[in-house]
Order: sequence, then C-alpha cells, then structure tokens
Amino acid sequence: GLFSAMTTTKTDSAGKASTKMTPGAVEKVNDHQVRLHLNRAELAIPENLYNYPTAIVHRRFEEMGSDLSKNPIGTGPFLLKSYAVGQKAVLVKRNPADYWGSEVYLDGITYIDHGDEASAGMAALASGQVDMIYEAFVEQIDVVDRIPGAKLYEAATAQTGVARMQMDQKPFDDKRVRTAVRLCQNHEELLRLAYRGRGAPAQDHHVSEVHPEYSPMPTPKQDYKQAKQLLAEAGYKDGIKLKMDVKKEPPWEVAVAQALKEQCRPAGINIEINVMPNAQYWEIWDKTPFGFTAWTHRPLGVMVHNLAYRAGVPWNESHHNDPKFDRALDIASATLDVNERRKQMALCQQILQDNAVIAQPLWRSVFAASNSKVNNYHLHPTIYHQLNEVWLG
Repeated sequence: GLFSAMTTTKTDSAGKASTKMTPGAVEKVNDHQVRLHLNRAELAIPENLYNYPTAIVHRRFEEMGSDLSKNPIGTGPFLLKSYAVGQKAVLVKRNPADYWGSEVYLDGITYIDHGDEASAGMAALASGQVDMIYEAFVEQIDVVDRIPGAKLYEAATAQTGVARMQMDQKPFDDKRVRTAVRLCQNHEELLRLAYRGRGAPAQDHHVSEVHPEYSPMPTPKQDYKQAKQLLAEAGYKDGIKLKMDVKKEPPWEVAVAQALKEQCRPAGINIEINVMPNAQYWEIWDKTPFGFTAWTHRPLGVMVHNLAYRAGVPWNESHHNDPKFDRALDIASATLDVNERRKQMALCQQILQDNAVIAQPLWRSVFAASNSKVNNYHLHPTIYHQLNEVWLG
C-alpha cells in the first residue's frame, strides 16, 4: 500500500485482484542512482523506504536463498556474527574503515530470546543477565520502578489498536451498525482502563497528534442515545450480538477489547471476545469481519492512510472503499508544505471518522528498560534499535 504510486492492480475474470510494480517504475540511471517514475505524486517515499517491511537488501538476496541470517550483507554499524532461532543473535562492531558513519562505541550486541512470556525478560534484567530489554509493557512499569538502578524509557507514539469492521461484510455493511459501535466509546476512559492513561485518546481516524499533518479535531463523545437509535433504524431495536477476534498478547489488547465490550453493552451491543493465539490471529487478521488489530507507528499520517484505508491495497483490513477519501488522500500525499497538507488531512480524517470502519480507543506510549550502565539510549517510537551512539559505563 505504501508503494501504490508505483504499482498497478488488475482484476481477472474471477474477480481476483493482483498487484504488480508498474513497468518502468524504476529506472537505473547509473551504477549508483535510480529514478522512480510514479503514477501520482508521493511525498513519503523516503519514509516508506524506512518502513520495517521495506528493508533494502542486496541485489542477490533472492539468489542467495532470501535468508538474511545466512547472507547478512548490509551497511549498518554492526555485522551479524551468529544467529540461532529462538535462542540468540550475536552482532559485532564493523571495522571502522568499512563503515560510512561516525564512531561506534559498542564492541558488540547480543540479543537473547526469552520467549513470549514478558516476565522472563524483566527477570533477566533484574538479575543482571541482560543490560536492556527490547520492550517493557505498560503492566510492568511498577516492576521496573522496583529494580535497583533500572531506567524506564517512554516514547509518545502513533502506536495504536483499532476495532475494525469490514464494511462489505454483514452486519457491518450497514454504516449505522458501525457508527453505533464507534459511538459507544469513552476514549479517555478506555485509555485509563486499558493502558493506565499512558498515551492519548484517539479519534477514530488513525491520524495522531504526533503526525506533523494532523488536523486538530474534538475527541468524539460517547452517545448511547444516538447509538440505540441507529441500531433501531438498522433493524436491531432489541440489540445485536457481535463476535470480535483478538490476539492474546500483549495483554493491553485484550484489556482494550474487554473495556470496549463493557462500554457497548448499554447500547444493546453484546460483543463476544474471541481471544486467539497470536500466530492464529495473524492468519485471519485481514479476513475476520470484526477484529482488534494493533498497528505500529508511522512517521506520517499519509503513510497510515495509504497503507490501511486506500481502496484495494493489501493491508486494507476494513475493506474501506471511498473514492472521495482516495482523492483527498492523493492531494494530501502530493502536498509537501505541511500546513497545506494539514488542510487536506482534515478532510481525510473527517471522511474516515464518518465512515466508521474503525473504533479506535487510544494512542499508546511505548516503553523499554535498562540498567544504569546503558548510556545515551533514546527509545524510538517504533522501537527500532539505533545503538551506534550507545555505550556502557
């Protein structure tokens, strides 16, 4: 979806869509330069190339077996020395003569896999087995406070979770049903109940205040009267039963789903929460009619909208399809001046909120923890590790 300005989608006679790079989209200028030819203007190409599923790999990557651990050719400050799935990865400092960047302080980094149990990593930090844990969950903040010398890192982010409804699947093909679910939210209370208030209330349009082009809007108010009226108009005057799929980890996702379930009950919306193992959820996340999906941080609001809500893109889990939205997003994605782009994003935000394909409770802060020996670490909102200027002392 991020590269839809470089792709073409075709639908066969059976109605199956396939997306491929548009012929001529990438031109080799010389041995060190390429030129991109886009279907439409897109300001976020640099940010798109820093997105985690868009890693730039060696041109022989597929030829070498598409296994980066066996052929770790890269340009970073560290080299991969060894890698054992489910155990550990060992990185060593690259020879300074071979590295394009500034001085690197660490001689190496060892990543240790403690499994899916969050408490195992925290125990390793408390016992001194590790210097840092990749992520501390909001439920563990008090634990970090009790570890002598431990540091807690926090970053405000566009990390979120959305209770999304597929607009072409019953009963969510009726906008009134989707809107009724959205109107049951008390966003501030959901943030407090499910995430200890660490973050910000969301507004059901998936653009965060941390995004530079965010257009200020009031947070929607909980309105049971209107929600009941809409349900009655849709043919559900006695209420409606829904099933929402949710993955088991991390715990805040289930907590949000449970809190949303309770907030929907007074309107006559009875939600069955189906908690699934993570691996099983990711097999059906874009297929289930009603699911709660976590989305990571992106630095630009247009990236999120292009990735998740433009018609026909692969990660459009809500099946959102609104030509007016796509036209507004085209203009926003082509507007370099952030103040002018903000005006266009106001329209995108309003359309998405009105279409009610997501009930979005909150934006969440993210956390990490280390011991006192770690210096100059800054927590990235996507928890990318940029450790070239970190040292131990």
